[in-house]
Amino acid sequence: MKTFFISLRIFVFFSVFTGIVYPLFVTGIAQIVFPGNANGSLIVKENKVIGSELIGQQNDSVIYFSSRPSTISYNPLPSGGSNYGLTNHKLKDAVNERKLYFILQNQLNSLTEIPSEMLFASASGLDPHISPKAALLQVDRIAAARNFSAAQKSRLIDNIEKLTEKPQFSIFGEERINVLMLNIGLDEPKGD
Repeated sequence: MKTFFISLRIFVFFSVFTGIVYPLFVTGIAQIVFPGNANGSLIVKENKVIGSELIGQQNDSVIYFSSRPSTISYNPLPSGGSNYGLTNHKLKDAVNERKLYFILQNQLNSLTEIPSEMLFASASGLDPHISPKAALLQVDRIAAARNFSAAQKSRLIDNIEKLTEKPQFSIFGEERINVLMLNIGLDEPKGD
């Protein structure tokens, strides 16, 4: 019986320590050191949460930049990809459909090389980034849909360059741009 009570005390101690004390300690440090990241990198505009820098958003409007395709419609609960293999005809059909849609939507030449992130969904289905090239291919469509002047179109291209994130630590990944941040910039008033 003595062993049972010792085991019970150890169980209770570690349950409280690893289930309550340690998580509160780590959360407290995170709130002090990087509160924005610890709270989900939420983007607030006019006292309303409009998204997170970490999760992409579905957008099919011609006046906004298109995000990378998502097999789960950017729902973070069932996060994941289609898991189709490279030899699966469904993947090939989806890629061809996405390529045709991107070319038609942006009125591009059929020989234009489309960046792979606009053709293939990300593994998580939540990726908020596209390449600067994918963003630049959409500039003409957005400028036409918003009736931008040449100066406004030039500022849009400058904004793409300004918002382009470099590879992490200058070696991991590739240049990328957060589509939500880019689209928010489209709606901010600019003097002409």
